[in-house]
Order: sequence, then structure tokens, then C-alpha cells
Amino acid sequence: RFAIVMQNPEKYRVQIMYTQIDRDIDNQPGFKTFIYNVNPGKYFYPASTVKLPLSVLALEKLRRLNRPGLNLDTPMLTGSGKGFLTGATTDGTSPNGLPSVGQYIRKIFLVSDNDAFNRLYEFVGQREINERLRSMGYFDTRIIHRLESSLSEEENRWTNPVKFMQGDDVVYQQDAVYNGKSFRCRQPERLGIAEIVDGQRLERPKDFAGKNAYSLLDQHEFIKNLMFPEGAKPRSRLHLAEDDYRFLYRHMSMYPGESGIDAYSDAGEYPQGYVKFLMYGGNAKEIPEYIRIFNKVGDAYGFLTDAAYIIDFKNNIEFILSATIYTNENQTFNDDNYEYAEIGLPFLENLGQAIYEVELERKREHSPDLSGFSFP
Repeated sequence: RFAIVMQNPEKYRVQIMYTQIDRDIDNQPGFKTFIYNVNPGKYFYPASTVKLPLSVLALEKLRRLNRPGLNLDTPMLTGSGKGFLTGATTDGTSPNGLPSVGQYIRKIFLVSDNDAFNRLYEFVGQREINERLRSMGYFDTRIIHRLESSLSEEENRWTNPVKFMQGDDVVYQQDAVYNGKSFRCRQPERLGIAEIVDGQRLERPKDFAGKNAYSLLDQHEFIKNLMFPEGAKPRSRLHLAEDDYRFLYRHMSMYPGESGIDAYSDAGEYPQGYVKFLMYGGNAKEIPEYIRIFNKVGDAYGFLTDAAYIIDFKNNIEFILSATIYTNENQTFNDDNYEYAEIGLPFLENLGQAIYEVELERKREHSPDLSGFSFP
């Protein structure tokens, strides 16, 4: 199953983390983690995986603001501010046609919507995002630009004006903000031999120093701390309420067709495995009803990444698995010529299945009570 990749793991820049979970008689979890080739200094582009921590930080900010009438579903209207920025005052996927933090987070987990990420980036703010992550100990993470956007590094330092409305009343508003503190990597992070820029091939490595970063170690720890908050170190604890955790768990594990959102109801376009790379390769039409995957995937520039907490309710199995792989045979960026379907996705699917097989055979002294992660 792994012959092609494991004959040359350095070429594919493979990193893997796997955590076994064993419960005691009181259902308290213990963790044993195995790593393969994990190196926070070995850069990979995290793509959409950064949407998970940003979703959490948006919920934290709502809690911290603590304004009457301000919640997940309060309409959030984003202005344009600077001429190079765009606003957002409607959302066709929302029942009332209006955007909100809650609806943006739903779209992020259901179909990995890029605009939803960008709006939360603008709400939380570049400086606040990165300072909060560093305060929690995620030093190999930076979130410094919007996704699927042509804005420059300097332009991404600006975030839009935002206001939350209750009818005609403003519940909370914030002005456009410029972040004067740089979170760019101080050292070049060059990969490949060429890149396509404005239709022209440039014979040079691509420098990712000004791009987002989210190391596999940080991704794995973030998922672990999110799913098991009682075991997080004091500085890594999230400032969320129980309702916030339930909201996140529900939508992380929900399939697009279960959302009730008409735009995501086409099973051909959005199969159950659409954003489930580990075990299901991102395209499985159906996943057994007793398996749920709480995760966030990312794919761009030839990099494929998934960090997941996986549950089998029938066999009472739970584990955490994170992995990344790089598939860019010609070492050229932005040419849309990556081996996702041939190599990357099959590798992640097979890896998830192989670890699942290990878990099926692994003996546990106490069977876990997983009812807290089950949703109607």
C-alpha cells in the first residue's frame, strides 16, 4: 500500500503523528504518541488546515467581547474599508440570507469554504490571531494571509471594518485595522525549482517565508487539546464554553448532505468523504454510519494534509492521526500539475485504514464511553 511513497519518503516530505488513547475506569483518557519524520522546521504549506484554529479563535473572540445580543448567529456585515478589500453583507447558504460567525464556521468544516475563512480572518485580525496562537505555545504556526486571494503581504496586514447587527441596531462594530507587527518568517523557506507568476514561468525556488505555516506537531496538539480540553496544559486551554465545543464537534464531524444547506445537498459534488482524506481519500460516496471523523484537511501547492480525531462507535475505537505528504514531481508551483489523485490521496487513505486496522486489533483494558461525541 505504501511502496511508491516509502521508497523515497524524503522526496514526498512525509510526516506522521499517531496517538493511541486508553481510558481508565473513570473514562479519563491517557495518550501514547508515535511519530515518523516529524520536524517542525521542515516546512510544508498548510493550506486550509489553518481554518480550524481560526474558527476557534473567532469563537473565543465572541466570548471575550461578551456583548448582549452578540452570538454565533448574529448577522455579521463586513465592509470593504481599503479599496483593495472586499465586503460581505449577504450569504446565500444562510437561512436568513445574512452572514454570521456560525455560518462561516459551518461552511469551513462542511466544504472548506475559503471566503468564510477570509471573513473570520478579518473579524479576529492578523495580530490577534498570531499573538493568541503564540501565547498558547504554537510557535511553529503563523496565519498571515487570506486564502485564494491575490492580495500582497502588505495588503493582508489590513483587515476590514466589521459590524454585527440585531435588526437595525448595531450590537458591536470594529474599524478597519492595520497590523504593524510582522509575523513573516525571518529566514527564507525555499522549495522547488520554478513557479508560475502571472502566466510566466520563473526559474527560481518559491519562497514560502511570507506564507501561512502550521506545523504537523502544532496541528496534532491543537486537535488533541480541542477534543480533550480537560487534559490541555494551562496555557494551551481554549476560552470556550461547553456550547462552543458542542458546536465545533458537531460540524467538524458532519457531512455536507447532513447540513440542511441546499447548496451542499448534491452528493455527486459533495460526497460524505469530501473533506475526509485519512481513511476515505477525499471522495468516498459513503462512510459507515458508526464512524465519525473530527478533522480539517488542506491541499495546495502539491501538499496534502489532514489532522483528525477518529471514532468508531460500533467497536469503541478512538485515535488521533495527523499526516502530510508532498506530491509535486516537476517541482514547479502554480502549474496545477500535482499528483494528488495518483499518490497523495491514496497514501492518506491507506494510512488511515492501516492505523484503523491496528486499532481494531489493539486490546484495551477499559472500553471508552464515547457518547459525548455523538450527535443526532
